[in-house]
Amino acid sequence: MTAQELCVCDLAALVKMSESAVSHQLRALRALRLVSYRKQGRNVFYYLKDSHVLNLYREVAEHLDEPED
Repeated sequence: MTAQELCVCDLAALVKMSESAVSHQLRALRALRLVSYRKQGRNVFYYLKDSHVLNLYREVAEHLDEPED
């Protein structure tokens, strides 16, 4: 298992969404080449394509947490 990879069931539990909804979102993220995946038996594990994606997410989250003027 690579760093920071999760299966659909773990992601669904984490974000409190159905596995179907999470799979749909992951499909869109894969199409945008933001996430990648690997299969292990019947399980599929997803991970961010590279650290730039995580850095962008952190920047946006930080900006959203700033107080409004």
